[in-house]
Amino acid sequence: MDPYEDGKRKYISPLDKPFTSMEASTTITQEVEEPLTPVTSLLEHLSELRKQIIKGLAVFIVFFIVVFSTINIWFPFITRGHSLIILGPLEVVKFYMTISTTLAFGFSMPFLVHFLWSFVKPGLKEDESRFLGLYAPMMLVLFLVGVIFGYFVVNPLSYSFLVSIGATNFDVMVSASEYMHFLIMTTVPLGLLFELPIIALFLSAIGVLTAESMKKIRGWSYITMGVGSALITPPDFISQLLVLIPMIILYEISIYLVKRTERKQMESTA
Repeated sequence: MDPYEDGKRKYISPLDKPFTSMEASTTITQEVEEPLTPVTSLLEHLSELRKQIIKGLAVFIVFFIVVFSTINIWFPFITRGHSLIILGPLEVVKFYMTISTTLAFGFSMPFLVHFLWSFVKPGLKEDESRFLGLYAPMMLVLFLVGVIFGYFVVNPLSYSFLVSIGATNFDVMVSASEYMHFLIMTTVPLGLLFELPIIALFLSAIGVLTAESMKKIRGWSYITMGVGSALITPPDFISQLLVLIPMIILYEISIYLVKRTERKQMESTA
C-alpha cells in the first residue's frame, strides 16, 4: 500500500525535489570555492613573504656591492693597523667575502627589520602590534649600541691582553681569518645581549615575567650570565668581566622598566 496515496504527501523527499539550473550551478560553485578559500589565503601570504624576501635580498646585495667595492677605504678601520697574515691565496677572497657580508648584513638590518615588520603586522593582535611597533626601533638601537661597545671596548682590550700574554713566550702572528672570527665573536653577541631589557618588557607584557620574580631569581640570573659571558667571549678573564658587568647592569635596568610598566598598568586600571 502506498503511504502517500491519493497525493496527500506531507513530506517530500529531497530526491523528489527537482533542481533548477541556477540552484545546481550555485551548489557546484560553493562546493568548488569552499576548499579553495584557505589555499587562496595561503598563496597570498606566500606571495607577500616572497615580495619582502626579494626586497630584503635586493637591499643586502646593494650594500654588499658598495662595501666590497670600497674595501680598501674602510679596511684599516676594521684591522686597527694590526699586522695580519694570509696563509694562502684563497684566504684573501674568503676574508674579503666574510667581512663584506658581515658589514652588508649589519647595514641592511634596519631595512630587513622593516620588511619583516610589514609582513607580520597584519597577523598580530592589537597589543602585540603596538608593542612591536613601539619597541622595534629601540631593539635596533640597543643592538647597535652593543656592537659599538664590543668594537670600541671589549675587542681592543681583550685583543691586547691576549696578544701580550702570547708575546711573552712566542712570536705572535695573527691570521686574517682568525682576527675576523675574533672580531665577530666580541661584537655581535654583545649586540644580542643588549636586547635583554626589550625581551624582559615583552615577557612582562604577555604575563610571563614580573619584577618580583626577576628579583627572586637575581642570584641565579647572575650565575647564568657569568656562564654565558664565558661561552660567548674569548677565554680570558678581561673579556668575560667586560661582558658580565654590562649584562648585570642591563638586568637591573630590566627590573626597573618592568616594575615601572606594572605600576603604569595598575594606575590605568584603578
